[in-house]
Amino acid sequence: MRPPLTLELLATPGEVREVRREIRAYAAEPCADLELCVSELLTNVIRHLGEGVPVTVRVSRTRDRTRLEVTDPDPRALPVLCRTSDENDESGRGLALLDALSLRWGVDQWPGSKTVWCELH
Repeated sequence: MRPPLTLELLATPGEVREVRREIRAYAAEPCADLELCVSELLTNVIRHLGEGVPVTVRVSRTRDRTRLEVTDPDPRALPVLCRTSDENDESGRGLALLDALSLRWGVDQWPGSKTVWCELH
């Protein structure tokens, strides 16, 4: 089993692209769903907390699952799954995509931070 991939970065659009590239290299196999999930989670950080927020992205693998974690410094800004997004809405679909693509997902809160995570095949 491979060691986890851990990336510490400032959340910016350019870093989102770089993280996807790092994940592709780590996975060593097609991982479009994982790339989409990390893009959505990092974009949520940028949208709700602002550009330049420090985040940690962690990807770990077991025999049958890949776990993605994105940790940011705001335990109060919790993600909310909106199931009523209109097809013309420009936002609000990120967590719906995460929910559809992952086996399960959730949020762990601590004083001073939170981690949004998901597990995929």
